[in-house]
Amino acid sequence: MIRKAFLTFCSAGMLLSAHAQTPKVYAIQADKIKTPIKSTMYGIFFEDINMAADGGVYAELVKNRSFEFNMPLAAWTQQKKDGGDGRIEVINRSVERPENPHFIKAYVSSDAGFFGLANEGFRGMGIKEGEEYSFSVMAKQDGDTNVKLNVELHGDNDAIIGTAELTPTDKEWNRYSVKFKSSATVKKAKLYVWLSGKGTIDMDMISLFPQHTWKDRPAGLRADLVQKLADMKPGFLRFPGGCIVEGRELNNRYQWKKTIGNVDKRTNIINRWNTEFANRSTPDYYQTFGLGFMEYFMTAEDIGASPLPILNCGMACEFNTAELVPMDQLEPYLNDALDLIEFANGDASTKWGKLRTDLGHPAPFNLKMIGVGNEQWGPQYVERWKVFTKAIKSKYPDVKIVSALGPSPDGKEFDMLNKTFRGLGADILDEHYYAPPKWFRDNARRYDNYDRKGPKIFAGEYAAQSVHTVSVDNKNNWECALAEAAFMTGLERNADVVNMASYAPLFAHVDGWQWTPNLIWFDNLKSYATPNYYVQQLFSLNKGTDVVPLTLNNDVVAGQDGCYATASLDKNTNELIIKFVNTGATAQNVSFKLNGGSYQKQANVTTLSSDKGNAENSIENPTAVSPVQSTLAVNGKALNINVEPYAFKVIRLKNK
Repeated sequence: MIRKAFLTFCSAGMLLSAHAQTPKVYAIQADKIKTPIKSTMYGIFFEDINMAADGGVYAELVKNRSFEFNMPLAAWTQQKKDGGDGRIEVINRSVERPENPHFIKAYVSSDAGFFGLANEGFRGMGIKEGEEYSFSVMAKQDGDTNVKLNVELHGDNDAIIGTAELTPTDKEWNRYSVKFKSSATVKKAKLYVWLSGKGTIDMDMISLFPQHTWKDRPAGLRADLVQKLADMKPGFLRFPGGCIVEGRELNNRYQWKKTIGNVDKRTNIINRWNTEFANRSTPDYYQTFGLGFMEYFMTAEDIGASPLPILNCGMACEFNTAELVPMDQLEPYLNDALDLIEFANGDASTKWGKLRTDLGHPAPFNLKMIGVGNEQWGPQYVERWKVFTKAIKSKYPDVKIVSALGPSPDGKEFDMLNKTFRGLGADILDEHYYAPPKWFRDNARRYDNYDRKGPKIFAGEYAAQSVHTVSVDNKNNWECALAEAAFMTGLERNADVVNMASYAPLFAHVDGWQWTPNLIWFDNLKSYATPNYYVQQLFSLNKGTDVVPLTLNNDVVAGQDGCYATASLDKNTNELIIKFVNTGATAQNVSFKLNGGSYQKQANVTTLSSDKGNAENSIENPTAVSPVQSTLAVNGKALNINVEPYAFKVIRLKNK
């Protein structure tokens, strides 16, 4: 109904905008600071859903590289050519290597031709012409002769687009690698590992990475995806989730200590989103943890974001098994929290600080906050929260604790947790909202009357749902993005209460998603930002340092005639920043009365708009809805602007 009205009135709104209107006068008191804005105000929430990590931002191209899927040869097929022959055995060495028990033993039984394996990648492998690729393998010869490896990339129509050779020589495990370039760009290539020379060879950790990753780190992250995060200039990075933290059951929970160090010693597990949604089942979805806690911390540091790790508090997902650790068996979970803070901040004289140093990062990560639980609720969460809070605060009193208020922004469970944690003096409360666009427009005043002396708010997960929550038909359309912009003016206006906010989820593979909507979409070669991304980016880049009053008839601007607004100062650039959202079908003739400050004669304006509520971006048209820059004259103490229907504008005025 909302979308229908949105589209029906669009044409009428465009006609009305052509007619002169008496401007509404909005007063801005630039000389009266309401509250500072935290540097953490707008950030990023990361969770490995929608193939966000393996097959996404983690640039590994080989799926099931260590043969640790429940079906150890999943994603691999045996191949023969030119008269070659052989067979594969999967060997289990769980006593010797419980964290990586499987490897393959390949028997090449023919002197002629080739026998080997092909890997399908993550919905194929994205290969770029001229890019250099690094192939590596852990291997040992298991016979009197050396089996040779011929590596090939196959593109469209099975054309060979890259080749390399290497011959392992040791009879003990060793890592071998070779680099080669691709002769073509292919979205869904395959890797072939051909074996020749009669004999037996053991192999594990068969891997392929592009040479050019984020900051050109070997075996690193996909550069275009991390760049989109850096371009937001986020204040924080929350990781690793999300329900990933909890696990469907506790043995499937995220355990950070198993995600650091050598990648071949990181324990693979099934991704808890693999079969969560029957209509988007992804049984081949696993976590290799090549993107682990060290990589998370380093990425946060790279993009200038404060790290916000979330840890399991002895509770599995309450939507699934709701499995609990008994209260007298919480010690390993508590140790994980305390050890993580030491890993992040400790010096080389501490056990975990030394490990971080040994891993190549002697400087601390300056961890200031940590989350206890994700979307937990009920008294069982409160009693575990108390134990964690006491232990953390006793050893690290300055570390702020983020506390969950459940999966919904209201209701019995929310009310109980909200009241309880406020009574216990919690630091930060994590509120989540997945709701229709109307909810976001209607709740722009949500925090106007929150207790200024109570806990701070983290809007930890939110996204407008175009159909309904969990619908596969949800779209990242302009109607949703504009509603989020309207809501965010209320977050910023109440920056004395709301210290952090992040859209969720972050990433989604166009061929492998489980949940929609999402902030950034990608295929194996390209990525695009959604209208929602541009809303988040514009707020983040233009948050300023201090909120100042912006009113209409002495009232905050939160829905009058479909308009929403907030203003801030940026003391670093000596500018006044105005954010104005028009969600209505009628253009708004707006006049800002500027009290305080003396401004230059020209303002810079960024406009994000569309006359179609269902407008979306795509791989083919990534900038259908994207920011447009312009300038605007400033007349002394007044600034007049026509705000078209369905538009979000950011105006920056330089103070003389």
